[in-house]
Amino acid sequence: MDLSDCGAHMHTRPSDSVLLTVTGRDGPDTTARLTGLLADAGAELLDVEQGVVQGLLTLALWVRLPEGARVGESLRALPELARELGVTVDVRAVPPAAPSLGPEPLRYVVTATGKALGVRDVHALTRELAAGNARVERITRLSETPLAAVELHVTLPADADPTALKRALLALSMASPTFDVALQRESLYRRGKRMVVMDMDSTLIRMEVIDELARAYGVHAQVAAITERAMHGEMDYDESLRQRVALLAGLDARVLHDLAANLPLTEGAETLIRVLRRLGYRTAVISGGFSVAAEALQKRLGIDFAYSNALEVRDGKLTGRTVGTIVNARRKAELLETLATQEGILLEQVIAVGDGANDLLMLEKAGLGIAFRAKPKLREAADTSISAGGLDTILTLLGLTARELREVG
Repeated sequence: MDLSDCGAHMHTRPSDSVLLTVTGRDGPDTTARLTGLLADAGAELLDVEQGVVQGLLTLALWVRLPEGARVGESLRALPELARELGVTVDVRAVPPAAPSLGPEPLRYVVTATGKALGVRDVHALTRELAAGNARVERITRLSETPLAAVELHVTLPADADPTALKRALLALSMASPTFDVALQRESLYRRGKRMVVMDMDSTLIRMEVIDELARAYGVHAQVAAITERAMHGEMDYDESLRQRVALLAGLDARVLHDLAANLPLTEGAETLIRVLRRLGYRTAVISGGFSVAAEALQKRLGIDFAYSNALEVRDGKLTGRTVGTIVNARRKAELLETLATQEGILLEQVIAVGDGANDLLMLEKAGLGIAFRAKPKLREAADTSISAGGLDTILTLLGLTARELREVG
């Protein structure tokens, strides 16, 4: 029987392995009836992929027919079934795949997010992937209308340098203020994260608490000058913190408490913490900022743990000193590791998020380090970065779809 009739097209040579590509209207029983026909023909299913876009089905079925069977005879009922279902079926012989003699390819997930992803965005992304010798195996939509987030599963040759691809994708996202691209190694732990640890100032909140205190006390210029010197490597973080805090000596502690009660949250912060809590994640703030602010956020958002610097207060005034160990870059990384051990969580299951050089060691310690609206140097060093979206973009990097996020509420 000629399979070119009634919407079934055959391009085959003698082979016991054929690929059926089905396109057309998606019906409730389309897949069931097609697989039923193949089962009746005694076919062995080797692979299957199905997707529905705007009600239109694309279904690929790779099957092996019984030894000695002729395609036309085995699938003679296919044209009539295709007509009934309102679909087109393309049938092609597929030669057996040559056995792989080399190492397995490297598998990665690329997540692209933006306010709305246009065809130029997707083109630019796939062009960079092709230039980096990355083969796209599957694309999944994570958002609803408009198209704002997609996930691409790609493979790289075993001897490829993934850092080169990471740099290319980082440059792509840096070139657009509305487009973020993240590259993650596909592994058991990618969607198996269990803890998210965040910096506070300019990450969880849209301000630097010490700058606002200095502004309220009239010493902002002096504090900013010390910060600038530290950024240029003229003094270490601990010394810069001591000098800046010293300038706050005598400030009424009520200013600090009033500021902590009205901290401006970063876009997406409340959504991120709410969803993480409902999914059973542990959350923490590890900050070089101040404990009054960090603990206020902990209570406000329901964060599990908060670590930061404590300002000394006497007679209702700041003394200009801190109490206890300074939470610097090294201390942040130590606290992350201690907390993960305490909670029985592998480091590979921890996400760390920060914006400054003081967060680098913490980001390196975590299984996934995210530079959030950070300077280029940290973005280059981190596993991935977010610049265009809010903190809730992290949920997309976990592979959660818009529908799943609605279910969580």
